[in-house]
Amino acid sequence: MTKFPHRVSAARRNAETLLNQSIKRASNVKQEQTREYEAMVLKTAKLRELRLAKEAAEKEEAASAPAPTRRTAAKPKRSRQT
Repeated sequence: MTKFPHRVSAARRNAETLLNQSIKRASNVKQEQTREYEAMVLKTAKLRELRLAKEAAEKEEAASAPAPTRRTAAKPKRSRQT
């Protein structure tokens, strides 16, 4: 009966080791996900700034350019077929 408590404590140590490893892996995964999310947010903000700057430049360019005049050629009339 003296070996029984030793086996229980060894099994408990093994179980605790596995649990701690699992917790550590889960923590690392969450940290990596957080880093990836933050990188995506920064990238999105940068792309939004670039898009807004481009739109502002295009709007400014359109405002400074004279409006194009429309010239339409006279189309020949088609006769009705009955």
